[in-house]
Amino acid sequence: MDRMKPVAIGIAVAVVWWFLLFSPWTAPHIPFWTGMTTAALCLAATAYYGKAEWSFRFRLNGKQVILGIGIAAVLWGVFWVGDKLSQLLFDFARPQVDLIYGMKEQSQPWLIALELLLLIGPAEELFWRGFVQQRFAQRMSPTLAWVVTTAVYTLVHIWSFNFMLIMAAMVAGGLWGLLYRLRPEWFPALVVSHALWDVAAFVVFPI
Repeated sequence: MDRMKPVAIGIAVAVVWWFLLFSPWTAPHIPFWTGMTTAALCLAATAYYGKAEWSFRFRLNGKQVILGIGIAAVLWGVFWVGDKLSQLLFDFARPQVDLIYGMKEQSQPWLIALELLLLIGPAEELFWRGFVQQRFAQRMSPTLAWVVTTAVYTLVHIWSFNFMLIMAAMVAGGLWGLLYRLRPEWFPALVVSHALWDVAAFVVFPI
């Protein structure tokens, strides 16, 4: 089987799920957190059965956890500064951010935190960086693989028609992808940072 076929299938699955969960035509009819959990399981399964390399050598240790915490903290700071600047530049910035946080009303905060920490955050990182970007890097230069993966990761959020969410995906995905491009051995730390950043930014320390 062509090694890129599972990647194409996975991206198609992501496009469909993100359309269902974020588009104004379908989102009102789908419980967001149930759908997001299901989507995360689909992406992780696609990567695993597509024989993603991380599934055979993923090793998490104390150093990676500490590094992941540091990356998450830096990214939270980047978003805090970005939020303040965007409010100065765009009248629509804060209302769009508030729409994103409105998703919390669909479930209990503690349950959302658990889903983000244990499944959604890790699954997204395992899929987008550990599978898609890694597999693209086998067909093109690592830098181009980073650019293409970041672009795809950003564009799947376009169904929301929320400029702030799309930009958030580009910044976060771009940073995680760049770190993976420069230091692939940090991949376990990136998984930790994605999970922790999701919980921090969305539940514990909202921006």
